[in-house]
Amino acid sequence: MKRSRSPKENSRSFTLGIDYGTNSVRALVVRCHDGKEFGSTVFNYPSGSQGILLDPKDHHLARQHPGDYLLGLEKSVKGALAAASKQPGFLAERVIGLGVDTTGSSPIPVDRRNRALAQDPKWKKNLHAQCWLWKDHTSWEEAARITELASKHRPDYIAKCGNTYSSEWWWSKIWHCLKVAPKVFDAAYSWVELADWIPSVLAGVEDPLEVKRGICAAGHKALYSDEWGGLPDKKFLAMLHPKLASLRDRLYAKAHDATESAGSVSAAWAKKLGLPAGIPIAIGEFDVHYGAIACGVSEGTLVKVIGTSTCDCAVVPMTKKVADIPGICGIVPGAILPGYFGVEAGQSAVGDIFKWWVEGILGDPSLHSSLTKEATRLSPGQSGLLALDWHNGNRTILVDPLLTGGIIGQTLHTTRAEIYRALIEATAFGARAIIERIREYGVPVKRVVCAGGIAEKNPLLMQIYADITGCTMQVAGSSQACALGSAISASVLAGAHKDFQTAQKAMVKIKPGAYTPNGAASKTYDRLYAIYRTLHDSLGGVDRKADLSRVMKDLLSIQAANRTLKS
Repeated sequence: MKRSRSPKENSRSFTLGIDYGTNSVRALVVRCHDGKEFGSTVFNYPSGSQGILLDPKDHHLARQHPGDYLLGLEKSVKGALAAASKQPGFLAERVIGLGVDTTGSSPIPVDRRNRALAQDPKWKKNLHAQCWLWKDHTSWEEAARITELASKHRPDYIAKCGNTYSSEWWWSKIWHCLKVAPKVFDAAYSWVELADWIPSVLAGVEDPLEVKRGICAAGHKALYSDEWGGLPDKKFLAMLHPKLASLRDRLYAKAHDATESAGSVSAAWAKKLGLPAGIPIAIGEFDVHYGAIACGVSEGTLVKVIGTSTCDCAVVPMTKKVADIPGICGIVPGAILPGYFGVEAGQSAVGDIFKWWVEGILGDPSLHSSLTKEATRLSPGQSGLLALDWHNGNRTILVDPLLTGGIIGQTLHTTRAEIYRALIEATAFGARAIIERIREYGVPVKRVVCAGGIAEKNPLLMQIYADITGCTMQVAGSSQACALGSAISASVLAGAHKDFQTAQKAMVKIKPGAYTPNGAASKTYDRLYAIYRTLHDSLGGVDRKADLSRVMKDLLSIQAANRTLKS
């Protein structure tokens, strides 16, 4: 049972949040009683292309070396503690707990001692022995087959995850490994989500069967539910492959919410990092789920963490009934906040789309700022362009990794800034589709809180999001919301706060000001969104009878109306 701490103790107590992102890991030291951030460090993964192991022959492949995670753990935590030590009142021995969040689903093949296969020299350079990063889509065929079989034989399995299983998720990736790299699959004793593996490493767990698994990853990505006894039954898994059925016995029987600890920091890691041994480790969750806590998520609040991709999170009390929502990433009890259903959706690429255009096509990272300024001078509809936000497939609501991006309406006069703005608008249209879908099925959205560097640094994007969605947009007070959420979870577990609501009240801040919809802009965007949905539903396979012959002409009509208003 956790010990409650006095107000005086809380004013002198700290927790640590460790956030594993797509390109880097960051550690953040936070004071428990008010959420003040005392020190942080970011460590960029050294392997591959900006930390990602790629295959030029297969654009769907994205892996990461687990050794980068361990090196990053040491570098980021030591750096954050060193930075915090310069602040009055901080001492490392006053750190009372830590939490970890990661990308996901990012499964890692491990040996009998819970060591990642890629840590073995034999497998170090084998792409299939690495962590299968969330954005890896190589298993799209397996995902489609899982959807097909579950729809026929276990419809309840996929009803809670939008009725479509994704190539970004646990079982499809592991099954694909079995198909394309059977020697790697056979060498792996078990598989562990990155969100569960890092806490287990910190706790010194050397048996995969002893790893404390979180309900966040299990419920959203691995078809886990207490309703049917945990993971999918062996009979169903055998329909996929007998070896997957056998693997089930080497995984886990129970997954836990954030009221449970993932373990305590081992003596070895405490010495290596400069932390007190034995302090509790919060259960692992995905980055955006813990980030949602740091954004003050509650019923009626949608949290958008805008990064390389975007993840949307909402919660509904478990005292209420939530309908199954087609096309989302899951409705899981306790996945974000204990006592609440966690509702997840998202877009497979957002920041990555802007990065592709500015850095990949235009070849100059410094152009982000100037293009934003140029795009700000444009008005809705002025360019005559409309883009689709599917450059890395569609996560929600179509759940299709084989969809690709597109830009319609280009002429010989189209500028790079016009394309840049159209890409921003495309991601906002995708965001609107998600909000409309979850509202349609009874999940309230009364306010939207956004986090991430893009939300903080790009007022143009935030205003476009407000105008297109019709929602007022607020920005999280912390630039490191995911790490802060992990630290908040650790503060509750360590007894600094009695529950998450109390911790949020004390430690969460929202930046002053907000982006409110502009009525005139919203009217134009409503017209553009109607065209977007026509393309979305037609090319996405929802409406195979749609007439697309008016799309280009309607874009020109909106452009002409824009010029008339300006003249």
